[in-house]
Amino acid sequence: MTATPAKVPETADEPAPGPAPAPASTPAKVPHGHKRLLTRRDRLTLGLMAGVPTILHVALVWLTALASIALAFTTWDGIGFDSITWVGLQNFRELFTSNPQFWPAVEHNVVWFVVLILLPTPFGLFLAVQLDKRIRFSRVYQTAFFLPVVVSMAVIGFVWQLVYNPDTGLINSLIGANKPGHYIDWIGDPDLNLWAILVAASWRHAGYMMILYLAGLKGVDPALREASALDGAGEWQTFKNVVFPTLRPTNTVVLVVTIIEALRAFDLVFVFNKGAQGTELLSILVTNNIIGESSRIGYGSAIAVVLLVISLAVIIPYLIATFRKERRA
Repeated sequence: MTATPAKVPETADEPAPGPAPAPASTPAKVPHGHKRLLTRRDRLTLGLMAGVPTILHVALVWLTALASIALAFTTWDGIGFDSITWVGLQNFRELFTSNPQFWPAVEHNVVWFVVLILLPTPFGLFLAVQLDKRIRFSRVYQTAFFLPVVVSMAVIGFVWQLVYNPDTGLINSLIGANKPGHYIDWIGDPDLNLWAILVAASWRHAGYMMILYLAGLKGVDPALREASALDGAGEWQTFKNVVFPTLRPTNTVVLVVTIIEALRAFDLVFVFNKGAQGTELLSILVTNNIIGESSRIGYGSAIAVVLLVISLAVIIPYLIATFRKERRA
């Protein structure tokens, strides 16, 4: 007989016989959408932060500007919309031909610009050049010269009213013109008041120009100055031939800002004498016709449109040049 082989005992390491286990399947990838980085509350907050200023800007700037342009071709006393009457170009014809204050106001705005560009602007550049040398207490000087820019124009007007006071003012006290019969009326004299106001405006404008030019000087490559010094150029020659040409973008900004400041001049004149006695400006004429006793809203809007056109004639070329430069860059 053939011996039956003995069974080998199964060890604990070997699996029991049976059907082979199915291979483990790889879990299918479930596509996920874009994860929202902002919650609903965040989107609502951002919407309010961006939407409210936009609505206010459109309502208070664009809609009012368009309304002024439309009202410039009408007559309206401001009482009831049914009293608005279309008159076409009549307001502009009257403005250019028969208004005795319009052309003097235009002349005063031009004088305002010429004075600001010739006196405080070079002085602001001079201050910026000196402060750029990192002299001692430069921070103190910057704060002192820039302080008038931060202060309200109305406050500046009140301060300079005290300076120009005929009786107790600083100037008359220094020159001995504060005695009866020897008063100098800096505000009431039509030959002096515009220039007196321009002194106050220049005092503020110089600090503004100083900051603009100081920012421009910080962007000048120091290697240019070092190369100029190695060539034997003096300080004035380096500034004239090397530094100042590199300030061309800053000069453009300064020119545009000065023109806008000359056109929007209002606060100082209104505080001094409300634009009377030889200090007429376009902005003063707009205010006097719209909210003054005459309430000629259509006529005042026509003056505002003229002021807007003059401003756009300066701003649009500047924006075009800026956009072209950005495209090239």
